[in-house]
Amino acid sequence: PHRVAGHSTRIDGDTALRRNLALLELILAEKAMSEPESENGAVHEAQWREVRYEYTPRLADILAHLRATIVVTTYQAGKLLVLGVHDGKLQISFLSFEQPMGVAVGSDRIAIGTRRQIHFLRAAHETAPHVEPHGMYDGCFVPRTSFYTGAIHGHDLAFGRDGLWVVNTLFSCLCTLHEAYSFVPRWRPRFVSQLIDEDRCHLNGLAMQDGRPKFVTVMAEADEAGGWRPNKATTGCVLDVDTNEVVVRGLCMPHSPRLRGDDLWVLNSGYGSIGKVDRAAGRYESVETMPGYTRGLAFAGQFAFVGISKIRETSVFGGVPIAEDRANLRCGIGVVDLVSGQTVAVFQFLSGVEEIFAVDVIPGMLCPLIAGASVDKQERDVWIVPQPGSGE
Repeated sequence: PHRVAGHSTRIDGDTALRRNLALLELILAEKAMSEPESENGAVHEAQWREVRYEYTPRLADILAHLRATIVVTTYQAGKLLVLGVHDGKLQISFLSFEQPMGVAVGSDRIAIGTRRQIHFLRAAHETAPHVEPHGMYDGCFVPRTSFYTGAIHGHDLAFGRDGLWVVNTLFSCLCTLHEAYSFVPRWRPRFVSQLIDEDRCHLNGLAMQDGRPKFVTVMAEADEAGGWRPNKATTGCVLDVDTNEVVVRGLCMPHSPRLRGDDLWVLNSGYGSIGKVDRAAGRYESVETMPGYTRGLAFAGQFAFVGISKIRETSVFGGVPIAEDRANLRCGIGVVDLVSGQTVAVFQFLSGVEEIFAVDVIPGMLCPLIAGASVDKQERDVWIVPQPGSGE
């Protein structure tokens, strides 16, 4: 429902891209591209905005081969983007959330962090065959609960042994959830002396290992309000949660650490880079450079799905290397083949969306139906009730 007839064209030499136009009722922030810590008090208004995008046809082939669906949040546009495949064609849907940020896919649920809440969608795959058009959907996720955290500027989310882990950026800690509290602090960097709402180091990314937090990214080893801001181009770090020691220093606004096997991957966002960390040497090794601010990373098979964003002309990005090429930055998803280290497919917004916040993969499903938490005329209602005679 969000696409009109597109056409194939050739852009950037021999790269064939399919162009499409979507008209979405977007929830737009005052500022086009921003870190949520700088958005306190932002006023939002609903308006119709034309959204144009294009993608390489190979993207559908890759997702079909992987039997996977990609979910993407865009904080600025207030949308969850779902990229799946049906009958060999890319299927694209948008769902409305208030400033969606982190997203985590579990075995039977999806968590979506928003401005003040975390929404939990539960699997209801048995309903998929009954949803029109019949035969299109091979899974279904529906909203079930929401947890009110308040505006903690939550970044990465990850399911683990203790439930959902949340990177609480405002309070510079990792936390879990409990119904009696806004959040339960579980860990913070040793250089942060107290639990306080001052976003001291801009803790933002989380890598899990065996169901437990293992590595995090910060923008500086700072212990004062907003202390990460002055020298952010050179002070980014990856920390080991178990030892509370620095694994690598000298990064520029890093995000999205992830473990793939024994390899620690991280986005060196201020350079538009995805790369690996040589933990023994304490060195970051870039694998591919993208045409945007890299934030949001997920793996499936031999591929990495990387979020790339444009940046604002504000002090937040002053002195950041990628800002020197601001006019040529793009917004979308880049697909990197980890065997060759090259970008092999892209989904790119041409207008209407300027930043990507988080990326995750739903494995084993080509085209699941995902129902939004605030259903509007572009979304659909799905009701799940006990079967007659089930005793519930």
